[in-house]
Amino acid sequence: MPPPATVASMPVVDAAAMTGADVLARLGSTAAGLSESEAHLRRASVGPNVLLTHRANPWTVLARQLRSPLLFLLAATAAASFFVGERTDALIIGAILVVSVGLGFFNEYRAERATQALHDQVSHRCVVRRQGHGTTVDVVDLVPGDVVDLRLGEVVPADLRLLDAEDLECVESVLTGESMPAAKVVEPVPPATPLADLADCALMGTVVSQGLGSGVVVATASDAAFGSIAVGLGTRQPETQFQTGLREFSMLLVKVAGALTVAIFLINVSLRRPVIDALLFALAIAVGISPQLLPAVVSTSLAAGSRQLAKRKVLVKRLVCIEDLGDVSILFTDKTGTLTDGRIELSHALGPDGQPRAELIRLALLCNEATVEDGRAVGGNPLDVAVWQAPSSAPYRVEFADYRRIAILPFDHERRRVSVLVEGDGRSRRLIVKGAPEGVLELCRQVPAEAHTVLDREFAAGHRVIAVASRDADGETSVTTNTEGGLCLDGFLVFLDPPKPDARAALTRLADLGVTVKVVTGDNPIVASNVCLQLGLGDARAVTGREIDDAEEDEELLEILDTVTVFARMSPEHKARIVRAERRRGLGVAFLGDGVNDALAMHEADVGISVDSATDVAKDAADVILLEKDLDVLADGVVGGRRIFANTIKYVFMGTSSNFGNMFSAAAASAFLSFLPMLPSQILLNNLLYDSSQLVIPTDRVDPEQLVRPAHWDTAGIRRFMLMFGPVSSVFDFATFGVMLWLLHAHAQLFRTGWFVESLATQTLVIFAIRTRRIPFLRSAPSRPLAASALVVVGIGVVLPFTPVAGALGFRAVPVAFFVALAVMIGAYLLLIELMKAWYYRPVAAPALRLKLPPKPHAARVHRRAARFSSSSARGRPLQ
Repeated sequence: MPPPATVASMPVVDAAAMTGADVLARLGSTAAGLSESEAHLRRASVGPNVLLTHRANPWTVLARQLRSPLLFLLAATAAASFFVGERTDALIIGAILVVSVGLGFFNEYRAERATQALHDQVSHRCVVRRQGHGTTVDVVDLVPGDVVDLRLGEVVPADLRLLDAEDLECVESVLTGESMPAAKVVEPVPPATPLADLADCALMGTVVSQGLGSGVVVATASDAAFGSIAVGLGTRQPETQFQTGLREFSMLLVKVAGALTVAIFLINVSLRRPVIDALLFALAIAVGISPQLLPAVVSTSLAAGSRQLAKRKVLVKRLVCIEDLGDVSILFTDKTGTLTDGRIELSHALGPDGQPRAELIRLALLCNEATVEDGRAVGGNPLDVAVWQAPSSAPYRVEFADYRRIAILPFDHERRRVSVLVEGDGRSRRLIVKGAPEGVLELCRQVPAEAHTVLDREFAAGHRVIAVASRDADGETSVTTNTEGGLCLDGFLVFLDPPKPDARAALTRLADLGVTVKVVTGDNPIVASNVCLQLGLGDARAVTGREIDDAEEDEELLEILDTVTVFARMSPEHKARIVRAERRRGLGVAFLGDGVNDALAMHEADVGISVDSATDVAKDAADVILLEKDLDVLADGVVGGRRIFANTIKYVFMGTSSNFGNMFSAAAASAFLSFLPMLPSQILLNNLLYDSSQLVIPTDRVDPEQLVRPAHWDTAGIRRFMLMFGPVSSVFDFATFGVMLWLLHAHAQLFRTGWFVESLATQTLVIFAIRTRRIPFLRSAPSRPLAASALVVVGIGVVLPFTPVAGALGFRAVPVAFFVALAVMIGAYLLLIELMKAWYYRPVAAPALRLKLPPKPHAARVHRRAARFSSSSARGRPLQ
């Protein structure tokens, strides 16, 4: 074997042109694999099997912060102010820019680093032969020369030259764009063959869609075919509904600001005021109406939410997906491990007559796809592993070495069975078929009447049942779907997978949150219904995949979805179809799955959810990964998403309404006053202080009623709120104008000071009313940081006119009589806001208006699939 330092990756096209034996010899390996010490030395030489191109990058995060149209508006205003000599205005706007971008960058980058660290907890493992023994290792530790076993649903962890293939097919669309699986063989192909034709190689990033096999690693990390492509890929992710809402909202404010800017500028020019003063005042109004720190508030909320969810063992791949999780109203979930314990155990074996038949386990061991080393199962299908682990199988495991497997037709999700051709123990060859009872019974020559009675009894008891059948196969050398018939039923294997003790409570909690849970499973409908009945999921009526096929029109399928809780014997296409149907209603749909047959539905859902123990392809398809497969943990994620959204909307509602009112007041006042009602620098300072007080909104408490139903973005609703509550603010601005002009006979400097103090106080204190639908303080108390920040900012506004810097800012001391009037106006303002709230949130007979979204177009789904794969296969993590 060559020294480790001389062993390196080899191009996959070179490996394809060589025999498997030649590739092993060139890599200094054997069919038994490397030794542990040799693998360790090679790992030190060639490095980990990871792609390092998508780690948390501070420049990428900063670029995302600078994409906001609101920030472009601020930057343009700052530049204009600077070039016309208004350096104070430019300085204040610059401070707003630095605070907004700085806080957004700090929080998002910290969240990216935390997410990157959490990703290390989501490991991807594969079965590797080390010195002839199978062992599971993290794919990070793969090196050239390792011999890897491939199973259904696995993502190929490196470029492999195949050594063995049993009906093996791989989906290579991530490399070739071809959606149909590619068949794999062991014979070498001509050299310099395009990637699409490397039939004797399995390529990194492709998915095993059928069969099984093994291969020697020829290239890892960036040396692999996918690795070399991925190094040059960007990681732009498609927009979520939350991001779309933010973008639409920002554009709405830009349009409103633009209209106000033009109108105010023209009004002031028509009044023969200096053009420069009119322009700066108009730009200040435009800036003032926008919630400048919205990006910072959003990123702070999402970062805080991600940390809270991480404590609950919920990994969110992208922060913005947290809000989508809060918008979920329909959850499709599998049964095994979610509603049940997931510890599948072989209970007993029965003959067709219902009598115990222990020797049936021998057939089950022979017709088995578990990866077995030294008489123990180290991986594979859970049912096959359960057969090997059952104490009753011990006597037959000893005989296993006396048999030879001639051929195998592996399990797939269409046939729902596995078939093997074996010989041994001095007997003739025999074909053994094991799988879903209804499929196996169809292949039998005759089925005793008692067999159906046995099946019905076991299904009614909630047990999982696998049928086993066989026949003589003398002279046969292969297994195909055409040779699986003519069987004799040998009996049934009965497995136990009881419901989780805490599943009922978790389902109740989700129901209280307005999330409807529906079960999608490949199991028998009677078994699935039995489990769901035990957990209190209504009448748990079940439909099968055949009934879904019969519903040719979407209207028929929607009628089924309205009345059905359990979907059994579902294929991947069935699962995806029912998810698409629910999304057409405009509902937020999540799909929780852990198998290769769940990946398609997870792609179609608004939120794909998987678990750490899932297959690689399921974890790659997911937006959210649960480090514990527990519906209660998922409920925490839903609540977290809604809490984040609720606090974000508080800032949006409060900021847009009060800002709109104040800027409308300024625009109106400028039309009848002989001077500007507030200097541009004062408007900008007002907004900087006010926005700073709102940075702690993510810490605020959220009323329980805001968490009991899905949360969603509604730009039209925000616009209605702004137009309704903004004028209320203007009413009290005009009252302040009256006090300053008619009672205090204020000149320009005193007028501006009084309105600055009143404007800052009202729009800051209104957060206590806007943040809740309840009576503030009495029935809904704000968080201490929010209360403290609001009071501190109001205090600064009151004290500022009496400080040494007042003159530089254009302020002067105001008389005590003003503060008396101010206290009265603030009290009346908050009282009127409460009355408006009662009317705005009044109960109505019709259901609340909901933003209806069309299904994501096919192109968007394709883009999302590619983006998910790219993000999950990089960031310095193992390629999944």
